[in-house]
Amino acid sequence: MTCPPGEGPAGSAPPSAQPASALAADVRAGLSRTPKQLPPKYLYDELGSLLFEAICALPWYGVTRSEIALLSLCAPQIAHHVTGAPFVVELGPGNGDKLLRLAEAFGTRPRKPHLHLIDISSSALVGAEQALARLAGFTVTVAHATYDSGLAALSGVRPHAAPMLTLLLGSNVGNFEDDEAVAFLRRVRDAGRAGDWLLLGADLVKPERDLVLAYDDPLGVTAAFNKNVLVRLNRELGAGFDLARFDHRAVWNGRHSRVEMHLVSRGPQQVAVPGAGIVASFAAGESICTESSCKYTLADIAQLGAAAGFGLRQQWVDTDAGFALSLFQAERG
Repeated sequence: MTCPPGEGPAGSAPPSAQPASALAADVRAGLSRTPKQLPPKYLYDELGSLLFEAICALPWYGVTRSEIALLSLCAPQIAHHVTGAPFVVELGPGNGDKLLRLAEAFGTRPRKPHLHLIDISSSALVGAEQALARLAGFTVTVAHATYDSGLAALSGVRPHAAPMLTLLLGSNVGNFEDDEAVAFLRRVRDAGRAGDWLLLGADLVKPERDLVLAYDDPLGVTAAFNKNVLVRLNRELGAGFDLARFDHRAVWNGRHSRVEMHLVSRGPQQVAVPGAGIVASFAAGESICTESSCKYTLADIAQLGAAAGFGLRQQWVDTDAGFALSLFQAERG
């Protein structure tokens, strides 16, 4: 079973506002195929983003806490590598807390970095801008855009002589299949030039029990987060999903080294989705895959960067939580 890649994976606080036509097209395509699936970016409407913030506070989901702790530890070392007044681009900044911790390490420089935020969620951008407003002397710009369109527009925003540091944190890269992850990181590479930097946050392989608990917590917060996509389809596309007839399920797919989130039909049923022009039929036990999140070894991360044209310069690892931050530099060619 293969789940779709997409922007706004777990580990970020992305998308809310999507054009209705794009949502309808993706829902029509995803619910018409076998196995059924929905892009994970649609998990993140306003309520979904709030539920994800709650997930980040759960004791069973350590990605955010671990990454913030690592950023606090390694920010001065990153600043040592990235000289001058860099152009710092964050893909999916969430509430801005991670970027704030990194930016503070550049705060003593006479010329401050230019911070550029790319997110498809307007509410996330507003929150991140507010968080970063406390940084004196920093320039902050935003792009309400997909990652790809935001990357394509960087040449018109980037100061000509500034080195670029791109942040892809929260293990967002895990929502892509391996080949798609390489292709996306290559697009990040191609949006800059040789010598530019990439800071990549990635969740590591750990015991299956710990992985499943992170995506199926005992309090049911992740289940609510997952089911909320059906609430969104009911609201925005006039769908007739009955939440009581679907169960949240998280499974570890060891063959593909990923956790998958599903919404499983409790019985045979048909659900009309007028806004997408379809009636989706479900057999008992049939599921909609809403997210996949790949997990990595340290060697996997290095190979992923190398395949996209980046050389690994340094890694910081939280061995207890099983999370890594990796600093890459774009190679020539």
